[in-house]
Amino acid sequence: MKLKIAVLSGDGIGPEIMKQGVAVMDAIAAKFGHEFTYKEAICGAHAIDEVGDPFPETTFQTCMDADAVLFAAVGDPKFDNNPTAKVRPEQGLLAMRKKLGLFANIRPVATFDCLIHKSPLKDELLRGADFVVIRELTGGMYFGEKYQDNDKAYDTDIYTRPEIERILKIGFEYAQKRRHHLTVVDKANVLASSRLWRQIAKEMEPQYPDVTTDYMFIDNASMRVLTEPRFFDVIVTENTFGDILTDETSCITGSMGLQPSASLGVHTPLFEPVHGSWPQAAGKNLANPLAQILSGAMLLEHFGLNKEGAMIRKAVDESLLANVRTPEIQVEGGDSYGTKEVGAWIVNYIQNA
Repeated sequence: MKLKIAVLSGDGIGPEIMKQGVAVMDAIAAKFGHEFTYKEAICGAHAIDEVGDPFPETTFQTCMDADAVLFAAVGDPKFDNNPTAKVRPEQGLLAMRKKLGLFANIRPVATFDCLIHKSPLKDELLRGADFVVIRELTGGMYFGEKYQDNDKAYDTDIYTRPEIERILKIGFEYAQKRRHHLTVVDKANVLASSRLWRQIAKEMEPQYPDVTTDYMFIDNASMRVLTEPRFFDVIVTENTFGDILTDETSCITGSMGLQPSASLGVHTPLFEPVHGSWPQAAGKNLANPLAQILSGAMLLEHFGLNKEGAMIRKAVDESLLANVRTPEIQVEGGDSYGTKEVGAWIVNYIQNA
């Protein structure tokens, strides 16, 4: 198969982890006889510094011309610590989602048996947890009308029926492919937008009689994700709730450096790790590349290359079992491995498999 891939490394540790992600993709291409071509484009703080726009038109065109986008992370402290900044790296991320029509974020959450000790949660709660969070990406407060002055500010949490129906459809369909259980997370006891979500979900339930559907307020869901993670199969929720909930799930895997994701919608699909740009670690060979590498596996599986994706997952599992790990997940007394060394080990495993 031939695939054209737009590569958006972004800021901070992005270029380092992306280099390892692409190296693993190249190892898979060589192993299975595929042809992957890459075109790099700027985004985030790096793009602001260069052209004053965190998601410039040239980057958008590069994404539109590609079969898939492999993205790393954006963010820089010089913008985080300046509340008056008119342009921010994260605005590029929102613009990318909006312009590419990426309305559905798919984030798998699963445990690695050899890393359960790294989670702050008890072993008996975690072992066997395996669910997917589907977050709506282009609506809600992040995109609604905003206002701020010295005395007042507001963000409008707005959703329309078509936006809700299309993300719920993905949620129901994912549940049909998995264990036939969908949990709709909202705040329908307080928010009008959530009541519309629940109304539409109730209307759609009869179309999916093989799916058991339940409803949970976000505060309850936030607790139960940590106290009963094995209860869940597929969670679907709105933008703001999904943003918070999916970061919380890093407590289940033991590290955000292990979580990949996919963003799907109208145009080119995008694949990215869930963690941020961690600028303090940039250039220090400390960042965990596994989420970026696993995002490549999700990319391949999206195009039906399931054996190739499975090989990446197997290589990642074997690297963890061999204690080839970056510092934040390394066992006590284990050897020291950096971003480059972990990536090289996985490439070597694939080449010799």
